[in-house]
Amino acid sequence: MPRPVILTVDDDPGVSRAVARDLRREYGEHHRIVRADSGDAALEALREIALRGEQVAVILADQRMPRMSGVEFLERAMDLFPRARRVLLTAYADTEAAITAINVVDLDHYLLKPWDPPEEKLYPVVDQLLEAWRRSPDRPSTDTRIVGHRWSARSYELRDLLARNQVPFRFHLADDPEGARLLEAAGCGTERLPVVITGEGRALVEPSDAEVAEQVGLSTHATAELYDLAVVGGGPGGLGAAVYGGSEGLRTVLVESLATGGQAGTSSRIENYLGFPDGVSGSQLTDRARRQAVKFGVEVLTTRTVTGLGVRGGVRILTFDDGSEIAAHAVVLATGVSYRTLDDVPGLTAYAGEGVFYGAATTEAPSCADETVYVVGGANSAGQAAMNFSRYASRVVMLVRGESLTSSMSHYLIEQIEAVGHIEVRTCTEVVAAEGEGHLEKLTLRDRATGEEERVDAQWLFVFIGARPRTDWLDGTVERDDRGFVLTGPDLPVPSSGAGSSEGREPLHLETSLPGVFAVGDVRGGSVKRVASAVGEGAMAVSLVHRWLENR
Repeated sequence: MPRPVILTVDDDPGVSRAVARDLRREYGEHHRIVRADSGDAALEALREIALRGEQVAVILADQRMPRMSGVEFLERAMDLFPRARRVLLTAYADTEAAITAINVVDLDHYLLKPWDPPEEKLYPVVDQLLEAWRRSPDRPSTDTRIVGHRWSARSYELRDLLARNQVPFRFHLADDPEGARLLEAAGCGTERLPVVITGEGRALVEPSDAEVAEQVGLSTHATAELYDLAVVGGGPGGLGAAVYGGSEGLRTVLVESLATGGQAGTSSRIENYLGFPDGVSGSQLTDRARRQAVKFGVEVLTTRTVTGLGVRGGVRILTFDDGSEIAAHAVVLATGVSYRTLDDVPGLTAYAGEGVFYGAATTEAPSCADETVYVVGGANSAGQAAMNFSRYASRVVMLVRGESLTSSMSHYLIEQIEAVGHIEVRTCTEVVAAEGEGHLEKLTLRDRATGEEERVDAQWLFVFIGARPRTDWLDGTVERDDRGFVLTGPDLPVPSSGAGSSEGREPLHLETSLPGVFAVGDVRGGSVKRVASAVGEGAMAVSLVHRWLENR
């Protein structure tokens, strides 16, 4: 195996050489020391390291560099090596830079120059960071390859699965030379695609999500039969419950059907979350939360779909789609919501994953370069997606059924959209038809005020309309409102058919009609659809779980 990399970047040649010399003297035997004199040069070095499948353990970056500050560089470096430990260097105390770095790049250490003697001021810091990195190293960035067709719904689903689980991969078109070479080497033809090729050289032909997850090292099977707390759903609410459950000593398992983060995890930028004045991407925020949960001993299962919830004796039983079960003393439901589909639009259903995407589909953004992207919806999720796609597309058209954005979108986001010249907002507009050969090629748009229709060229349509709770599997188990959202606490009908009547008490605030089962986040009826409120409910649910466990 190649030696893990320690990278240092500083625009002062003398300081850069001194840092590299000190690091090489102490760590050169077991690590490769890479030195760069600018943020751009360091990013290029990181890209080359990633292409070679090597790992980066620690990054030390000077804050006061021209063209790209240390914080800006570290934020971009996180996309390439999210688990590398990060150190910010400065020649004097810079409180503002330190706070920014902690908020934006999850800084591991802040180091003042000079650090003479290094034996006292530099090496102990690096030793500690290397030890932390060894406990959770990066996966080699070139291990997993997907070979498929450009307009393939299943190829997109696999790319989305790996990207949202922070698994580096490469996608190759089957008719490109490299894709053809990989298929030939794996002994596969083009008749059955996509093909996933693992780092060990195993070819998975048309694999299921669970097969891919297991091969790339994600946990898919529970290690125990009984837990103190089972959390169903890995969005902000579920992650909040898992972190607090694990930190308070509960044996906790978190079950997620696709990837931790939920809808929030696909957001390109969350700018109104407390403590992040410069914003944070949904993937960064939820990846930190997942790592935090694992640090507290939480077991995280991915690509596992829960299909049933029941009671057996004194425990709650979760049943998976393969018929297997786990038991828990308490359960938190945090399954969130899914975007509503445009099933009533003629022709549109056929292009799901083939030009039509429900949600941000962040893996597709770079493929939209210099093209026109259509975004359906007028709430924050649609606005954040439009801002993200505007970084790549030559034109972004927002299709909004209402008369304006003001009733459904945050003010700060409206101002950002108005400041981007190539984002066009078309109000009172809806999609009424779609057509194409093998993938989306045309849309028919209708002006809801005048009834006039317009047929436009379109290869990219991203839909963010409404929210449908993921609660069909709870039918007959817990009480829900007429839209399918789970009722809890005081919102339960009186007399309650569950918690109140069966135990002679009123249900706890976030407790459902089934005693010992709680609901948090978007899936809960009457909840505030914001990341911060979901995290708060997750934390509150754990305190209520303790009350439930103590008084049962």
